[in-house]
Amino acid sequence: MSALLFPGQGSQVVGMGSEFHSEFESVKKIFKEADERLNYPISKLILEGPENELQMTRNTQPAILTVSYSIFKVLKNEFEFDFSPFKYFAGHSLGEYSALVCSESLKFSDALYLLHERGKAMQEAVPVGRGSMIAVLGVKTEEITNLLQLRKKDTGVCEIANDNAEGQVIVSGSKESVEDFKIILKEKKIKSIPLKVSAPFHCKLMKPAADAMEEKIDNTKFKNPTLKIINNVTAGVETDCVMIKKLLIQQIFSTVKWRESIIKMSETGVKNFIELGPGKVLTGMVKRTVKEANCFSINSIADIKNLINEFKK
Repeated sequence: MSALLFPGQGSQVVGMGSEFHSEFESVKKIFKEADERLNYPISKLILEGPENELQMTRNTQPAILTVSYSIFKVLKNEFEFDFSPFKYFAGHSLGEYSALVCSESLKFSDALYLLHERGKAMQEAVPVGRGSMIAVLGVKTEEITNLLQLRKKDTGVCEIANDNAEGQVIVSGSKESVEDFKIILKEKKIKSIPLKVSAPFHCKLMKPAADAMEEKIDNTKFKNPTLKIINNVTAGVETDCVMIKKLLIQQIFSTVKWRESIIKMSETGVKNFIELGPGKVLTGMVKRTVKEANCFSINSIADIKNLINEFKK
């Protein structure tokens, strides 16, 4: 059994998707549609940069969707790859929107708009420099949860933002509170790495962003997906489009339960995990969590041909 995975923020790089864009007219049309829907040349940002503009979350989010969706359509239409036997689709944070588009729950043009607005709302929720995120390495999630109880209670929000993989957890919150938590980690000789982010994503500080997005998501037409989608908030399957909307709103200020999602997929028979989109971030997370998993990252035409050959065996 197989699952299709879609990456989130952090996987972006200038030039992503360029091979597909130059080779396939269908991809040129997708990039053009993105430009027209957003009313600015996001295709130029994706293909040429500048990098600092691409890294702005209001651009990063629709950019990654555009590349992931393009690769999906090339696989499906140009190479006639059959996704119907796949057990699950799943996306990491903004990647959940890619999963919904590729499972025909959400129109690509609507997802572009929502992700652009989501990016703006998340950036505006907390002034630059007021929030912080760190990666905590080599420690189980339960231990981090316990250590968070030790910090000073008056320093503000400090929560698990992403439970990414075994030994890789992201903590997010106010700058002061995260700095306080780093002292606790240092005392326990636990390694942490600061993340270069413009806002503290997936924690309670993002609640204003969720409030800003609620009406926009509610007013967008969703359909029940054609395949099972594992959502980030519960790490469970949700097929009802009304509940999917509610979970997308919650997701903005909730923990991304990615490790739990991978474990659920593995425990229900998934052996092959295929990452569609820029980078190999999710592939690394899967391998850390399920050692015996077969992982494929699809970033090029050669990757597609390799995948097809593997599936023929």
